[in-house]
Amino acid sequence: MKFETRCVHTGVYKDETYNSATTPIYPTSTFTWDAIGKHRGYDYTRSGNPTRRALEENIASLEGGLDCKCVATGMAAITTALQLFQPGDHIISGDDIYGGTFRLFHNVLAERGLEFSFVKMTDLDAVRAAVRPETKCIWIETPSNPLMNIVDMAAVAEIAQEAAAISIADNTFMSPYFQRPFEFGVDVVVHSMTKYLNGHSDVVGGCVVTRDQELATRVDYLQNALGMGCSPFDAWLVLRGIKTLVPRMQAHERGATALAEMLQEHPAIDRVYYPGLSSHPGHELAKKQMSGFGGMLSVDVKGGRAVAERLVTKTKLFLLAESLGGTESLIEYPAEMSHASMTAAARLAAGISENTVRISVGIENADDLIEDMRQALES
Repeated sequence: MKFETRCVHTGVYKDETYNSATTPIYPTSTFTWDAIGKHRGYDYTRSGNPTRRALEENIASLEGGLDCKCVATGMAAITTALQLFQPGDHIISGDDIYGGTFRLFHNVLAERGLEFSFVKMTDLDAVRAAVRPETKCIWIETPSNPLMNIVDMAAVAEIAQEAAAISIADNTFMSPYFQRPFEFGVDVVVHSMTKYLNGHSDVVGGCVVTRDQELATRVDYLQNALGMGCSPFDAWLVLRGIKTLVPRMQAHERGATALAEMLQEHPAIDRVYYPGLSSHPGHELAKKQMSGFGGMLSVDVKGGRAVAERLVTKTKLFLLAESLGGTESLIEYPAEMSHASMTAAARLAAGISENTVRISVGIENADDLIEDMRQALES
C-alpha cells in the first residue's frame, strides 16, 4: 500500500466482534487469562495493549521499520532509547539539539555515567574526530531544533557503523511523510508523537522504532521494564491523528514556504532558517534525503531581545507557546522557552542567540499567516 493508504488503514482493523471501522479503545489495566500460562496475547497494559499495538504497527509501517514501541512522552522515547547504553559508553550528539534532549544528556545521563561529546553535526570531520573506542551511539537530530541544520544521515550512519556504534535519529520535525531515516542506514528512529504524528496539540507521547530484531527485542524489554508505555486513550488519539498526516504535512509545508519567502525579504529580519529556501546551506542535502521541507522555521530578528519579545507577543494567529506540529501556528522564544534548560554558553555555541525566534506553521491559510506576521513585525 502507498503511504497515504497506510496512514489510514495499517493497524486499524482489530475488532472482530462488532466490525468497528475504527480501532476500539481498550481502557483496561489488566486482561483475564483463559488458564495458567494461557491468555489471548495481552496480560497487563503496561506490557501491551491492543489499542497501543495498533498504533505501533501503524508507525512501524510508515517509518519502514520492523517494530515500534509507543511511550508516554517524546522525552520518554529518548530515555528508553538511551537505556540501550551502559555507564562508560560514549555518545556523540549535535550541539544544537532540542533543549530538553540536551538537558537529559548533559544534566541527567552524564551524571549517571554516560559520556557525551557535543559537536557540529554538519561537519563530518568533527563527527569522525569525536569517535572514541568507547563510542556506542551517534545521535542525529535533523533538521535540528531550532536552527534547522541538516545532518547527512547516510554519512553519519556510515561513521557509526565503522565504529560499531548505533545511530539514532529524532525524526520529529519531518515525520515519516517527509523523511525516513532507515532509508539512509540509521538504526533507530524516535519521535515525539505529541507533534506532527498526533497533530492536534491534545496528546503527549513518543515512540521508538527499530529495524532489526535484536534492537526491537531490547527496546520492547526496556519499555515494559521501565513502565514507559503510553495510555490506550492517548494511543487512540495519535492513531486518529495519523489518518490526516499527509494533508496536514502538505498544508504545513505550503504555509512555511510562503512565510519563509516573505520573511527573508523583510527588513526587520536578519536571517531565516528554513531548508526549503535555496539560500539555506543545507538545501541541496535536504532535497536528497527529504521529500519536503516541513512546517518549522526560525528567524533571527534585527535589534536583539527587545525586538524578539515584541514580535512573539504581537502576533494574533501565532500563539505564544512551546511545542509544535499542531494545526494552529505557534511562536516561541527559545532562550526562555524550548531551550531554557541549556546554559547560555551552550546556546551561544549552538548559534541560538537572543535574536532567535522559532515558528511552527499550522494549517491556516498562508495569506492570513503572512499578514499576521507582517503586522507583528511592523507594529
